[in-house]
Amino acid sequence: MSAAPGRAAISGTRATGDVARALSRWLAPVLERTRQDGPASGSVALRHFGYLRLIICESGPLHLTRGEESVANDAGDAIAVLIPRSGSVRLVQDGRGTRVESGQLALVDLRRAFSVEQRERARILFFRLPAHALHLPVSALRTVTARPLALTDGVTALLAPLLLGLDESAARMPAAAGERLGGIVTELVAALVHEFTEAAAAEDRSDRTGRRRLIGKVRQYIDRHLDDPDLSVERIAAAHLISVRYLHRLFEGEDVTVSRLILRRRVEECARELARRARVNPSVSVVASRWGFRNAAHFSRAFKAVHGYPPQEWRRRVAGAGSAALAEPGPAGVEPPAAA
Repeated sequence: MSAAPGRAAISGTRATGDVARALSRWLAPVLERTRQDGPASGSVALRHFGYLRLIICESGPLHLTRGEESVANDAGDAIAVLIPRSGSVRLVQDGRGTRVESGQLALVDLRRAFSVEQRERARILFFRLPAHALHLPVSALRTVTARPLALTDGVTALLAPLLLGLDESAARMPAAAGERLGGIVTELVAALVHEFTEAAAAEDRSDRTGRRRLIGKVRQYIDRHLDDPDLSVERIAAAHLISVRYLHRLFEGEDVTVSRLILRRRVEECARELARRARVNPSVSVVASRWGFRNAAHFSRAFKAVHGYPPQEWRRRVAGAGSAALAEPGPAGVEPPAAA
């Protein structure tokens, strides 16, 4: 691998030959993956629009990375908008990998690790601008990086024609006009990040609302089928047209797993019935069976884990103390054991 330190460049500069070296000078310090036929060749051109840089890269197959070590040595303060004018690029950052095609753009945070790979000849535009000019937290940028955005959607429908126009008219544009347009690009990129993060937040809120509704439906289903000894996680998932794995994920934020919820609710209903019919004196085994328990010993252990006493003793205490004893768990107050 080879790399070159970054340095400033003047407007209208063009480099031919070692593409990675030119991009390290003008975009961000990068390393080229080792190639059997030597460094990738092509041409890289640089244009300035105030503090906005347009870097035009035309080359054949290329694989560049900016690793953690490079970031530590030169953190920099820039982001880039990447637009393939021809061909496509695979971009990886923040744990996401995506292919950016012609007709799309993507954001790259040059202050953090990333990789860019093109497997065939392509013409790629990089619009580099200072990150601090966006006045955005890193967390907001992380939501947008390495995501392909269509040039015709939302803010990109305003931003894309401007960026493509800069590419086409860079050589003829007066410096003062270019500087003003660089500021406009910065504002639109900031607006693009705001648009994406707000949409992501709204989607997340909608997803959380949907999850809460589904959890409520699952709880209701469990209550309706508590007396069925065949009630299981698999059956609950099938009834709601979801996988068992997703059902478990739904309850990750709850205070109980699905299996323990079933067991706990059965114990609660058994306790209510034992207290309500204390004078009738139904057998404990009958009550346990009525609420889906097949094994008397397992029922006794589960009941004691919740109320602190075996069911027979608990019923005697409730009969002596009155129904108010139902309101508080016994001295154990722990989760019932898992189903046998």
